[in-house]
Amino acid sequence: MKTLRTRAFLAALAIAASAVTASGATATADPTNTATNTAGTASAGPVRACADLIGGHGIPGTKAHVEQATLVPAGAEPEHCDVRGHVEPKVRFQLKLPTTYSGRYLQSGCGGFCGVLAPPAIRSCAPKPGDFAVATTDDGHVGEGPFGAVDGKWAANDQAARDDWAFRAPHVVSLAAKQLIAEYYGAPPRTSYFDGCSNGGREALLLAQRYPHDFDGIIAAAPANYMSALVLYQAWLARANTDRAGQPILTDAKLPGLHNAVLARCDNLDGLVDGQLEDPRACEFDPASVQCAPGTDTPSCLTPAQVDAARKLYQGPTDEHARRLYPAGQEPGSELAWSGWVTPIPDFGGSSAAALLGDNYLRYMGYPIGTPHSSVADIAFTSREFHRLSVEGRRANAASLDLGGFRRAGGKLVLWHGWNDQGIPPEGLIDYYERLTRHSGGPAETQEWARLFMVPSMYHCAGGDTLNTFDPLPELVRWTEDSAAPDRVIATARAADGAVTRSRPVFPYPLQARYDGSGSIDDAANFVATRPPHPPGDTVDWVGAYLHHLPGPVTRP
Repeated sequence: MKTLRTRAFLAALAIAASAVTASGATATADPTNTATNTAGTASAGPVRACADLIGGHGIPGTKAHVEQATLVPAGAEPEHCDVRGHVEPKVRFQLKLPTTYSGRYLQSGCGGFCGVLAPPAIRSCAPKPGDFAVATTDDGHVGEGPFGAVDGKWAANDQAARDDWAFRAPHVVSLAAKQLIAEYYGAPPRTSYFDGCSNGGREALLLAQRYPHDFDGIIAAAPANYMSALVLYQAWLARANTDRAGQPILTDAKLPGLHNAVLARCDNLDGLVDGQLEDPRACEFDPASVQCAPGTDTPSCLTPAQVDAARKLYQGPTDEHARRLYPAGQEPGSELAWSGWVTPIPDFGGSSAAALLGDNYLRYMGYPIGTPHSSVADIAFTSREFHRLSVEGRRANAASLDLGGFRRAGGKLVLWHGWNDQGIPPEGLIDYYERLTRHSGGPAETQEWARLFMVPSMYHCAGGDTLNTFDPLPELVRWTEDSAAPDRVIATARAADGAVTRSRPVFPYPLQARYDGSGSIDDAANFVATRPPHPPGDTVDWVGAYLHHLPGPVTRP
């Protein structure tokens, strides 16, 4: 039986790879096969049989092939045409075309290194009528083993597969899906959306940067947009917590005590003791404050070696000159999420998620084919190695600040990150957004089309100590279609049975939520927006700042 940590890690990858989010709502079947948008325009039902989609379909620069197209009766989801196929050479996709179609298309990103075709979930956007046509892709390869999304062997000697994953697959799948939508319903989608987290968040930003006309609205969550640098970060997490005998230094047993010490030190800094930190950067915490007395070792204290490991985890990787190799480290308050990402998972052969992801990338994906590669055990934390990784990394990195094409096309971008994200440090996205803001004319101009939301206590893509669910898709739809910019998105804490036990507003960064002094602290209605008294300096001086000026390749017709 898989451990809880294994399930949590796989769940994070699954959510990053699918359209299942907080609302998860689906519309009931509409017997008239029509829907009306807010402008009163009817969306017609299918104009041809589902099975008629089987065969080849020309799209710009390549060809899509549909191998299966099956009409699925209403049940857990509305009645829909389930389409399976691939874009040449081997980018697999799944597309669901609901009978209750709203004229909207939603494509979801994939997590980890992809290699798994996760079924898309049909979404609606109440109170707007009708359902989205939805699609996913495996990004052009099949991952080996039971955890295919962390496998990198497919990339060892296949540049075409690398390029599909790095920058081509989400674009060509969008072309194929829109072509099939046009053939099935008689018209292309009126509005198109992309929603991705982690690697899917990287894809989301890359699409806005390199293919600005593919999507009208984009959600980029916890994006791995500094992919080549992020791999060094994962290797740092693994190495910082491994002793000379290859054993973990910090263990799961020590994480609750360390986390409790952080909360005891910092939970009240935002004016409310509620088990979460509104902005962990305000927390000045030294793990030496909970060092064990000489000769003792209990779950509530850290040994000297564990203090040193925790400091390294909070700090993040540095090069031989003490310069940052990533613009962030683990945040105070995220300690419970380190279980399985920083500490080993038995079902992964005693490796942590960070070690598996870092090792597969460094061995098979990170360097040009035919050049020397590396591993988590051997990687040097030097500026030279950082630059070596950026040669191939620029193909997949989504660090460009030039989103002018997306902005001019009327695109809307929602970025969000969990403050307790153990996999991709949230300060990296804040650094990117600050640079994007400066590049785009300042905060007011940028917030007309791009807004950032930082969610207290949330882990990587899903879960969290308190708040654990965040779904900005409805707000993005209203922004895109009705020009109603989101001034807040409600985050929730949901119990195992789905019951909401806490709700909090998350305001556009840098605004924070402040308790108004009355009513339950678990009710979003009792919080107002406030500006931090001392706005932080959000740009970070790090080795990879030049990545913002390295344009990546695109696939062209």
